[in-house]
Amino acid sequence: MTTPRDLLITVMDELPGDPAERGEVSLGLAGAELIDLLASGAATLGGDDGDRIVPGPSADMDDQLLQQAAASLVPEAPYESVGDWLWRRGRDLASAYVAALEADGHVRRQRRSWTFRPGRPVLTDSLDHRLAGDRRRSDEPVLAALVTAVGIRDEEDEGDAPGVADDAVDTVLAAVNGAVVELEALRQRRAIEQSAFDNIWRGD
Repeated sequence: MTTPRDLLITVMDELPGDPAERGEVSLGLAGAELIDLLASGAATLGGDDGDRIVPGPSADMDDQLLQQAAASLVPEAPYESVGDWLWRRGRDLASAYVAALEADGHVRRQRRSWTFRPGRPVLTDSLDHRLAGDRRRSDEPVLAALVTAVGIRDEEDEGDAPGVADDAVDTVLAAVNGAVVELEALRQRRAIEQSAFDNIWRGD
C-alpha cells in the first residue's frame, strides 16, 4: 500500500460522493505521492527555500502511479516547486487513482438502472481497505495531516493534526494546505462571478 492509496480509501470511507469530483482530493493525492517519493529517495527537497523537488536516483516503485509520478519530475534546475507540482500532477489525479483501485478489485461501481452513466465508486471489503483503516485509526501523523487537509475532520477532535517530525514532509503538507485554501478561494470567486452574470441576465 502507498500513502496516496491509503488517503483515497480513507476519503471514500468518510466522505460521500465521488472523490474524483473533489479537487482538494487530487491535490492531497499529489502531495501524498511526493511524500512517498521523498521516503523512497526518488526525490529530495532543495533550493534556497527548500521547496524545490530534486529528482533522486532512479528507483523502481511497486505502484504504477508512483512510478509515473517519479518519471514526471522536472529533471533540471531550477526544478519545480512543491506548489507547482501539486497543481500540475494533481490534475484529475483522483480519477486515476479510483481507476487503479477499480482495476485491482478494491472498488466497484454502484449500478444505476436509469442512466448509462457509471455509478458512484464504492470500496470492496479487501485487505488494502482494512489496512488503510488501521492506519487511519492509528492516527499516523502523515495520513492524519493529509485527511485533515482535504476536508475530513474528526468530530471529537477539533485540534490540530499530529505533528510530523520531518522538515521536508512538513513542507509538502504545508503546500497541500495552501493549495486547498487557494482552490476554495478560486471556487468562491467563480461563484461570485457567476452570480453577477446571472443577475445581469435577470436585470437585477
